[in-house]
Amino acid sequence: MFDNVCKFLAESFSSDFATWLLNEPITLTQLSPSELSLEPIRADALILLQSDEIVLHLEFQTKPSAEIPFRMADYRLRVYRRFPHKRMRQVVIYLQPSDSELVYQTEFVLENSWHRFEVIRLWEQPTETFLNFPGLLPFATLTQTDDQTRTLEEVAEVIESLQDTRIRSNLAASTAVLAGLILNKDVIRRILRSDIMRESVIYQDILQEGIEQGIEQGIEQGIEQRNQEIAIKMINKGINLETIVDVTGLSIEQLQQLQAQQQNTQTE
Repeated sequence: MFDNVCKFLAESFSSDFATWLLNEPITLTQLSPSELSLEPIRADALILLQSDEIVLHLEFQTKPSAEIPFRMADYRLRVYRRFPHKRMRQVVIYLQPSDSELVYQTEFVLENSWHRFEVIRLWEQPTETFLNFPGLLPFATLTQTDDQTRTLEEVAEVIESLQDTRIRSNLAASTAVLAGLILNKDVIRRILRSDIMRESVIYQDILQEGIEQGIEQGIEQGIEQRNQEIAIKMINKGINLETIVDVTGLSIEQLQQLQAQQQNTQTE
């Protein structure tokens, strides 16, 4: 979910990200990895934005990844192959504090090849910067703040002052998701109004994801229950447990529990 929120914000508020990272309030359009000739490397939060002169490559990470340096070098070459005259800015943005050395890694080195990219650790960034641009507001609680709850309250105040209801709704929902990385859900619910978030595309994504997970869990539980019913019938017929394991996929421990339950039922 964090990946989807970061992608949504970068693509919907590209000029805010351009002002922050490029010092130019330019509008950037999405560049699909499939446009770079080769199959895209799987990446959860890879974002490519472009203008006529520059490509902005963003990677949002909740956890350190040793694959990042190679991925940055590889995409730099892919972009050069497709747009040899465009400049490129590559930034890895880490969302959560980490002691790993990987969050400080800014180079890819392979024999005589060397590539450099930038890293931003949000917890070291000044909070004020993120309060000045709508598209950056959801990240404010992850920055260098002494009071994350108070920062969330400030963000909520700014969001509620926005005139566009659609933007207000999307930013509130995005803020709630990202604040969940560091703040208790009850605190987030108290500060951010749920009625504002309900109309947002992010909220709908969360809702849909929850429905899909519920359906998937329901199917799994149904299969498990059916297998247990079959196992009980086979146990009652005296079939050995090894055969029941092969038929139902249940473990020996599960079958022994079912067997004990059946024996208890018969003795009552």
